[in-house]
Amino acid sequence: MNAGSNSNPIGYYNGRTSNATLDQPLPFWGGNVYGGYRLSSGFLPDYNKDRTGTEGSGVVGLKIPLLRDGAIDRRRATLWQARIDKELADPIILRQYLDFIRAATVSYYNWVAAGQRLALAEELLRLAKDRDSAIQEQVRTGASAPIVQIDNLRLVVSREIGVVQANRRFQAAAIELSLFYRKNVNSEPILASREQLPSTFPPRPRPSENRIDTDLPKALTARPEMRRIALSMEKLRIDQRLAKNNLLPNLDIALEGSQVPDGKPASKTDKTELSAKVELKVPLQRREAKGRLEGFNVQISRLEQEQTFARDRITADVRDSLSALFAAYYALAQSHRNVDLAQQLQDAENEKLKQGASDLLALQIREQATFDAKVLEVEALADYFRAEANYRAATAADAAIKKAP
Repeated sequence: MNAGSNSNPIGYYNGRTSNATLDQPLPFWGGNVYGGYRLSSGFLPDYNKDRTGTEGSGVVGLKIPLLRDGAIDRRRATLWQARIDKELADPIILRQYLDFIRAATVSYYNWVAAGQRLALAEELLRLAKDRDSAIQEQVRTGASAPIVQIDNLRLVVSREIGVVQANRRFQAAAIELSLFYRKNVNSEPILASREQLPSTFPPRPRPSENRIDTDLPKALTARPEMRRIALSMEKLRIDQRLAKNNLLPNLDIALEGSQVPDGKPASKTDKTELSAKVELKVPLQRREAKGRLEGFNVQISRLEQEQTFARDRITADVRDSLSALFAAYYALAQSHRNVDLAQQLQDAENEKLKQGASDLLALQIREQATFDAKVLEVEALADYFRAEANYRAATAADAAIKKAP
């Protein structure tokens, strides 16, 4: 709303005018409509357009810019940029969401792997303890020397230490997982118990070599980095358009009508009047607008280079994470074979010991080798699922889940 008053207290014409106007911008081409009321008093010349009758007059009008401020102006540019600023929060939230999903997935499989390593350490300890009673009987009958039992007791103690260490790693993994595993009621962290451990890892499908052909284009669209750069460029292009707009001359057309209400119009004026106006203004000094335009052009060029680098970075991330997933899959296959071979050697050594063709030290070495092979297999399993989590993060595979209602 605009309101004002004007008076000439000294001079031949001592009239006063007052007006109040409501202005409404139009949603297209920068135009606006206005309406209001105008009232004059005192002595004013007949040619004064502000002169009204005793009851005043209502005024309505329309103004449309044809060049400058037509396609864009500061008001609309600010509104559009405010909407973009609101959207710019989405890529930041999505990036945090994808990182959260990846970290939670990695923590979960670290916890599963730690639980399986603990089970393997306990199984290794059980073998030594079960063998101790048999050795004790052999020592009692003189079939084995007492030092054999001492050696096995040393092995029991050593493996008990290994169980304590494995249990500590499992507890640390559970504490790490509690950062993501929380109650729905008050979001308090939950320490996952050992009873919640799955018996095995989930199935490990072989990665498809052709999946990059479909996943890479999706990643270039869904990754929040690309969205952030695109929105920033869109915001700068609005500034660029506004700077180009400010280089244009003003060419405005206006229509204005006035209507005297029930009272009488001023002398020598009609009760209803309609006027049309065309106005041209050509700015001679436009250095500021030119300088701003050059600045925006430089910023847009910088963002285009950043966009190209981000596209290359995403492509490298996707290829590298897929390569790591393939490597983890093949390492997993070899680790299975390593466990089978180590177990065969352990079984053979155990049979030789029963036949008296081997000794306890050789069996201990075989048991430790089998344990190490199984630990490597567990680590290979965890590596596979960690690589899969990294690949999903690189391709923004969980972005669709975040957008779903």
